[in-house]
Amino acid sequence: MQYKVIGLMSGSSLDRLDIVSVHLEESAGDRNFEIRETACIAYSGALKEKLSGATGLSARNYLLLHTEYGHFLGKTVNEFIEEKGLAFQVQLIASHGHTSFHLPEQRMTAQLGDGASIAAVTGIHTITDLRSTDIALGGQGAPVVPIGEKLLFGTYDLFLNIGGIANISVLDPEPIGFDVCPANRVLNLLAANTEKGYDEDGRLASLGVVEEGLLHALNQFAYYGESFPKSLSNDFGLKEIFPLIETAGLLQQDALRTYVEHIVVRVMEAALQLLRKSRKEGMPGTMLVTGGGAHNRFLVEQLKTALQVIGLELIVPENELTDYKEALIIALMGALRWREEENVISSVTGSVRNSINGAIWSS
Repeated sequence: MQYKVIGLMSGSSLDRLDIVSVHLEESAGDRNFEIRETACIAYSGALKEKLSGATGLSARNYLLLHTEYGHFLGKTVNEFIEEKGLAFQVQLIASHGHTSFHLPEQRMTAQLGDGASIAAVTGIHTITDLRSTDIALGGQGAPVVPIGEKLLFGTYDLFLNIGGIANISVLDPEPIGFDVCPANRVLNLLAANTEKGYDEDGRLASLGVVEEGLLHALNQFAYYGESFPKSLSNDFGLKEIFPLIETAGLLQQDALRTYVEHIVVRVMEAALQLLRKSRKEGMPGTMLVTGGGAHNRFLVEQLKTALQVIGLELIVPENELTDYKEALIIALMGALRWREEENVISSVTGSVRNSINGAIWSS
């Protein structure tokens, strides 16, 4: 059975929309994928401002933005289909949406991007809301990507995605994972006044020095001591981490260098936790790293050096997979939802059982 799906992913770093056209094939229990076309759509300043301010809107204006963003996604998909010559070759659209609220302890999560609007604009069956069932069942609703890692990338020992928030997972003996710490969202805020709006290749960070007092303070947040399953909202980086760094009054390169070190420390500790849980501590293994942060050469170099100490080889795949792995897995989750198969794993999220997540919209 083959499915031709477009996957849409808007990450918490708020920099772009990732689009992937993928052919997913399942035969005798084996699953394969072929990425056919991709696109990365940078958000305009106006849209970025609207999305970043969503949590402060009135209920009426929030829902208006939900609809507006859904129409934007539908229009963008139509343009993608026309540009790539995919007319009548797409069966499903699976859209993650843009996370605004994430409050699993109150059994609520919300992603902007109205599925009815996407389906109406494109005329294609659309699947959205890929976390809510897990949340309703008492889970964290995150991370959701381990289902794709299990079905499509089972040859690696650990997986690290460095997006706006970094998350980590392991598959053996059962899939487990959690959000590690804010990553690109904070790094980008610290480099917002640069020409590109981010620290390209980590060049600025490489010129700085670690401020040990700030690093110690960053590592004291209670979240890091909590047991998993656990997950983070965007507000943790914006309202807790970033203000603490600002008050330190460091030079820009020193603030960036210190936060890179914070990410490395947190990833190192998270990897050790998962290796202990899977009884693989001290054994050589591989970690696949993807997401925008995998392009930050300085960060990757620091991670490689640190992880070698515990026997982990950090592997950065080709750019296509680095950039579009999450959108690919969203497409897979949509196909699984269409087939009424489980697409979120309870051992990762802490819910009472595996579940089928996603609302289906037809025009």
